[in-house]
Amino acid sequence: MMQVVIASHNPAKIRAVKDAFSGQFPGKTIDFLAVGVESGVSDQPLSDEETRRGARNRACNAQKIHPEANFWIGLEGGVDTFAGQLMTFAWMAIVGSDGNTSMARTVTLPLPPAVQELMDQGLELGDANDRVFATVNSKHQGGAFGLLTAGLYTREGVYTEALVTALVPFINELYPYTVY
Repeated sequence: MMQVVIASHNPAKIRAVKDAFSGQFPGKTIDFLAVGVESGVSDQPLSDEETRRGARNRACNAQKIHPEANFWIGLEGGVDTFAGQLMTFAWMAIVGSDGNTSMARTVTLPLPPAVQELMDQGLELGDANDRVFATVNSKHQGGAFGLLTAGLYTREGVYTEALVTALVPFINELYPYTVY
């Protein structure tokens, strides 16, 4: 049996990890364990680098709590401004029991000015989205991706895609990682 530790209690993130691992390891019995750990970055990462570091920190901190697992997963959503446009995305970090780490980033989504205004006032993205779209706890559901694409893309879906790509070095023999 494979054990995967997810450094989050967010239902959308947990579903994404389960979907990615089930797809990449069909027929394998997988035990998923969700844990809360610190990211070591601000609650709302405001740069690509800070978001990436937060994902890696979460995976490494989960490993410290449950060192017996096969994989530790850190997921971190963030924002950054590119050419004056506020964009959202997330980084996925996967640490394997062989000591290797693989990371991948989701697609990038431009955010509307109303969301940017609220974030400039200090709100986190999820709270800003909830105000602009009159929703409750959207970050545990489709997130900004779901709200802005009418559900065509969701937070869970784009996280799953990034996790699938981050798993490639662990399942493809062309990489020096241990293949499970």
